[in-house]
Amino acid sequence: MRKHVTEQTVIFFSVSKWIFLSSFVGVIIGALMALFLWILEYSVDHRGVLGIPYYFILPFALPLTVYVIKTFAPNAQGHGTEKVIEAVHKNSGKIQVVVMPIKLLATVFTIFAGGSVGKEGPGAQIGAGASSVVASILKFSDVDRKKLVICGISAGFASVFGTPIAGAIFGIEVLTIGIILYDVLLPSFIAGFAAFTTAQFLGVDYTYFDIHFYKAVNLDLVLIAEVVVAGIFFGFVADFFITVLNDTEHMINKIKASPYLKAFVAGVVMVLATLVVGDRYLGLGLNVIGNALDPEGFLSANIHWYDFILKTIFTSISLGSGGSGGIVTPIFYVGATSGVLFGHLINNHEVALFAALGFVSVLAGTTNAPIASVIMAVELFGIEIAHYAALSAVIAFLVSGHRSVFPSQKIAMSKAGNIEVEGDEDIEHTNISIHTQDLEKFKNIRSKLRYKRLKWQAKNFHNKK
Repeated sequence: MRKHVTEQTVIFFSVSKWIFLSSFVGVIIGALMALFLWILEYSVDHRGVLGIPYYFILPFALPLTVYVIKTFAPNAQGHGTEKVIEAVHKNSGKIQVVVMPIKLLATVFTIFAGGSVGKEGPGAQIGAGASSVVASILKFSDVDRKKLVICGISAGFASVFGTPIAGAIFGIEVLTIGIILYDVLLPSFIAGFAAFTTAQFLGVDYTYFDIHFYKAVNLDLVLIAEVVVAGIFFGFVADFFITVLNDTEHMINKIKASPYLKAFVAGVVMVLATLVVGDRYLGLGLNVIGNALDPEGFLSANIHWYDFILKTIFTSISLGSGGSGGIVTPIFYVGATSGVLFGHLINNHEVALFAALGFVSVLAGTTNAPIASVIMAVELFGIEIAHYAALSAVIAFLVSGHRSVFPSQKIAMSKAGNIEVEGDEDIEHTNISIHTQDLEKFKNIRSKLRYKRLKWQAKNFHNKK
């Protein structure tokens, strides 16, 4: 009995400690996010003061961003969340104070000039940085520091997008594929909710979407089958996004030239491309996302079938050349516009539904965070979409394979029974192998199909003669 009372007392004080700490950190991060979002909105709204098309300054803004980051805070490079994951896994969550203001300024420079990046990465990095500062002041152990930094990720994500529950889950799901950190679950929830309510109190407005999807609880086998196919399609879209993003960065890094020159050339390339295809692929692209999710379908008619491809390319060039910003908002754009394409191909009556499913499913496939993605679907689109979003998002998560837009993610599970995952490194250095027997079966099937195709071609050629 005495042992039980002692255990409950220790748990009570631990819970009380983390309720206080996560609430305190959440309020700080909510205020910082309100400041960040206000500065970002103000800068975008005042592009007109330039007197020229805003994207003409891209060739100068990208080198400026590279200079600021390289000079003052090299860890502010890239899309934010990746650097936080790396800090948690490799540096016990320690993040330099200077990262926060530099990340904010660099992101504002990039988005103001039209760089195709998002805002959640800076949110996560600023939130995690604030948590790290608090942990240093309080002289936390490495374990407690990591917990508080994870709360910072959750709070940053929650207060940027207005999704406190999804934000909390994202912070504890995105670090390691296949593991949810239950010991940080309560503080992440509290930090996310505190940050969200603080940002709202300070005047931040969030966008929620009514896609007019109302479905009675019945067995609609046709729609279920369409959602399954959609999940597979979104998994391939996620894989395409990851491939282009990584290959573009590697290709730019291999070029033997000054990083400032590479950033300048990348800016020139995007300006020339914009003069040809328009400016719909620059910046956050929130208006295009809103059009894709139009419940009546009138605005989604303006979505082109290739929008998700060009947005992927613009985002890859922006980040690969040294631009600063997040990756999730472009993922939303790619997911929603590819969902419109899929909806027009398979079910013209539910285009907004498939745009919403693409919105969260491509997120699940690219970040390996299916649970957070499903919860986000409920928070943004309503409870009616929940079971369809769950089906599509989990399928996309599996189909995208053992890859991620966050190379520092660790992997603790295999997405298929005949694939073996070895090692405790980040996802880029984890050894992933297919069982020899299954690989031979696949090769045999591929050889038979190739033989049949060649036989058919020969027969067709003979008939033509």
